Amino acid sequence: MTDAPNLALAQKVLAAQPFSTLLGARLVAFTEGEATLELDIRDDLRQQNGFLHGGVLAYAADNTLTFAAGTVVGPKLLTAGFSIDYLRPADGTLLRAHAQVVRAGRSRVVCRCDLSVVDSAGAETLCAVAQGTIAVPEPSPGS
Repeated sequence: MTDAPNLALAQKVLAAQPFSTLLGARLVAFTEGEATLELDIRDDLRQQNGFLHGGVLAYAADNTLTFAAGTVVGPKLLTAGFSIDYLRPADGTLLRAHAQVVRAGRSRVVCRCDLSVVDSAGAETLCAVAQGTIAVPEPSPGS
């Protein structure tokens, strides 16, 4: 277990990720066992059919899964693997990824992430789900 989750600190960690900054990702919730990341859907993030690119959804899942794990085991984490199922094309004005811890162990944390799009009227539609395993690396000798 780690100290209580600190949203402001987690937002600084996200801001230190150049790719997250490029996408305009925002960490909007960071509580015990859960995290929520949002980003505005822009035309330059769409694929050839006009929907949000699957790679953007995968990025959001990966990062949100890891932030959720961090709320229970601390910041030194690495994604060990994740899977994502695309349920419907993502089209709207906002992408919201909400992850929660399913089980936290000493060396691995399993999390689930629901990815939804929000339209201009505020309606939220689930477009993908992901599950990931987050690794807690062993400390280096002398750490």
